[in-house]
Amino acid sequence: MTTADAHQQIRILVQAAAAACEDKKGENTRILELDPVDSGLSDFFLVTSATNTRQTIAIADEIEYRLKKEFGVYANSVEGRRLGEWILLDYVDFVVHVFVAERRDFYDIERLRKSARPYTPEEFDAELKAALSTKTLAARKKASAAPKKKAAAKKVAVKKAVAKKSAVAAAPAAAKKAAAPKAAPKKAVAKKAAPAKASPKKPVAKKTVAAKKTKKK
Repeated sequence: MTTADAHQQIRILVQAAAAACEDKKGENTRILELDPVDSGLSDFFLVTSATNTRQTIAIADEIEYRLKKEFGVYANSVEGRRLGEWILLDYVDFVVHVFVAERRDFYDIERLRKSARPYTPEEFDAELKAALSTKTLAARKKASAAPKKKAAAKKVAVKKAVAKKSAVAAAPAAAKKAAAPKAAPKKAVAKKAAPAKASPKKPVAKKTVAAKKTKKK
């Protein structure tokens, strides 16, 4: 859980406690968002008044019951229940003060926490609803964008798979081509020498032949 989510959860608990005060007729209910520098460990004070001690006890009991039933949250400590003039319920992140009206005027917690931001229950509830609405819209926007992002990622994955398949298919052909013996370069065919032309026979002089025949006789 992020810090923002944790803070919002605390606000929900405070709002539920304020609603319990209203249901039990608490008067002049106020929520003080404390200054971080001045608050110590708590983020909020919830202050409400009652006309008598029986009502303060009824308000405190209703807050405890509602937070336990709806959220499984218990007060870290409870003080002042026996007398009922000022009942303090410490939930660590917020503290509830349930006063008899005269005691509230005497202690005047709101004046002591001048740096705190005061809310009526209605103002606090409206701000909480606005924050929850903003969070819901952001979550819906993120959810609607998720399928598009997933589809884009799937498309990229398919392209990579096709490219890989093509590369694998092309690899044997390339390897085969690389392994094939290179053809020996063709030797130049020597040109045959043209046959020498026979020199023309010189005609034998007829006179010489005739002379030879006469001699033989």
